[in-house]
Amino acid sequence: MTRKILYLTTDIDEVNSFSREFENDLEVLGFDNPSQFLTWLSKGEAFDAIIFSLVNPASQLGLNLIKAVKKDLGVQSPVFWITDAPVSPSLQTMLLAAGVSDIFEQATVKEKLLTRLHYFSIQVEEPGSEIQKNVGSYRTRTGKRLFDIVFSLIALICLSPLFLIVALLIKMESKGPVFYYSYRVGTGYRIFKFWKFRSMRQDADQLLDSIKELNQYQSSSGQTYTLQKSICDTCAAAGKGCQNELVDMKGQMICEKQFQQARKLQGGSAFIKIANDPRVTRIGLFLRNTSIDELPQLFNVLRGDMSIVGNRPLPLYEAEKITTDRFAARFIAPAGITGLWQVSKRGKKDMSEDERKALDIEYAQTCSLSKDLQIILKTVPALFQKENV
Repeated sequence: MTRKILYLTTDIDEVNSFSREFENDLEVLGFDNPSQFLTWLSKGEAFDAIIFSLVNPASQLGLNLIKAVKKDLGVQSPVFWITDAPVSPSLQTMLLAAGVSDIFEQATVKEKLLTRLHYFSIQVEEPGSEIQKNVGSYRTRTGKRLFDIVFSLIALICLSPLFLIVALLIKMESKGPVFYYSYRVGTGYRIFKFWKFRSMRQDADQLLDSIKELNQYQSSSGQTYTLQKSICDTCAAAGKGCQNELVDMKGQMICEKQFQQARKLQGGSAFIKIANDPRVTRIGLFLRNTSIDELPQLFNVLRGDMSIVGNRPLPLYEAEKITTDRFAARFIAPAGITGLWQVSKRGKKDMSEDERKALDIEYAQTCSLSKDLQIILKTVPALFQKENV
């Protein structure tokens, strides 16, 4: 019987190459979007193994993605990691603690993978050791957590009639569920289900690629990068040729440093916020402008996924971009419903992406109970700022 493999990578061409190599042995289902991958997993369909082939296995996001699969979704199938280079013992320990069953180098994948799959098919893995705690994650203060529990519980009880009215209005306007969830990255890169009232069409996620040019945070310069030389300036100055060569799609040798710079410049903005989003329904526009659509996140606060005040948890595609630059410090702070960004410059068209990141980092470095109370007092007037985002 053909085994079904889920393959998560940043390059879908890699999936196609892998599928051709194993076409007689495996059925390969590829994903290049972590959020779509997690959504597919949550459906509960059968498969035999998962393969991760991501750029940075040591990142907090990469490790917590594995933890979300093994712990939160309860996946028992083996998880394999494929890498282009040898993995250090310390990184091996981190990957295995997160839930990876085995690590393969690209050169030996075909030699070892089928053997390992056969092994797992005849022997059920014993549950692994307790998953390693998030490295450098924020520890919620007792007073803050107690306030979150009391506040969210009272708010949910008092707002229950409003929840019922909103649910009826959503169902009257469009087909689909009343609530919507997406996977978000919060404190210490922990991944969780983030709940909202549905304010968009049911196919909103599928339409995102077609409207990205409307992104409020998109660079106005539209800067692109073209590889004009075979090696970068640093390698040329050394006079020894390129020290780290890659082969492009045309079979030509290119400098890895140049290639990474090109990917960074062409990767687009880290944040996505669509002005006058055409996917939003009429009742959804009202819910967004009054922030009523955010109220189901009180359940997230009660569960401990979020706090009342903190930095907004990000979609996986946004968090993935921030893991590679100096703004990763914003994940030290608790994830929150409201925060410094919301009460400072929310919805202003002249607000840059770096300004928003700076506000997130400022809160992460200076958060306190008194600052939280100030933000809460400023939140109500901020809810009624006029914006179409």
